[in-house]
Amino acid sequence: MNKMSRHNLFDIEGAKKRCLRYRRRILDISQQVGALHIGSAYSCTEIVDCMYHGLLRRNLDGSSPDTFVMSKGHGCMIQYVILEDHGVLSREDLDNYCKPNGRLGCHPDYGNPGIEASTGSLGHGLSMVVGMALAERGRQTGGIIYTVLSDGEVQEGSTWEAVLMASSLGLTNIVACVDNNDFQSLGRTSETHPSFYPLAEKFAAFGWETARVDGHDSAAVFDAVTGRTGKKPFMLVAKTTKGKGVSYMENVPIWHYRSPSRKEYEQGVIELEEKAAS
Repeated sequence: MNKMSRHNLFDIEGAKKRCLRYRRRILDISQQVGALHIGSAYSCTEIVDCMYHGLLRRNLDGSSPDTFVMSKGHGCMIQYVILEDHGVLSREDLDNYCKPNGRLGCHPDYGNPGIEASTGSLGHGLSMVVGMALAERGRQTGGIIYTVLSDGEVQEGSTWEAVLMASSLGLTNIVACVDNNDFQSLGRTSETHPSFYPLAEKFAAFGWETARVDGHDSAAVFDAVTGRTGKKPFMLVAKTTKGKGVSYMENVPIWHYRSPSRKEYEQGVIELEEKAAS
């Protein structure tokens, strides 16, 4: 399937509009709570949007044979707003984010609508994905397990145990993506852990099919995943910018976990509205 025909299955312009709308929704929610992981959600916005709107298959009844796990639990705001957009979560659910009577916390909790795994402890997500993929293969459902990891959690030994098991078991029904924004909390990964790189080659050495893309290029993300051979578990290393979309947040460590002031919020609204109008 060539590049153009693959794109016919995924509305790239629609994706751009949605991602701007999602960033605005997250920005609005930030004014209701003391802090949220806004920079972390913004870095993987296009990736998660592509998975939900371009890659996860839908049955006629709205169900999906595929599963999505937000291994990067602190980036869950983008998952929440997409689930709201799909009607899985309500507006009230998101308006009560991290409030005493709300159901949504700062990491995903299994049991809430649309949430397939609790992923607050970084480094556990991919291990659960391996188990899910093995179960799906045993049931012969043809389901694919999609997941997004942070580059910080890829430093966890448990992640590499899962990487080893996935290839050893031949779990070709795993599609994973590392949100490689080069930040772990308040420090650059490339400075704190220079031996972390080159990342894609490490996954390849463990028996995975790999690709590298610009994680804010929805077309590139879609093409890389749909163009995989399917002969090995697949890892996409997506280069991203933490806080992408609002200039004063981009690659600024304090936006790992913080809510904008009123003045900062208004500036963010202006920037997102200008992008939407262009």
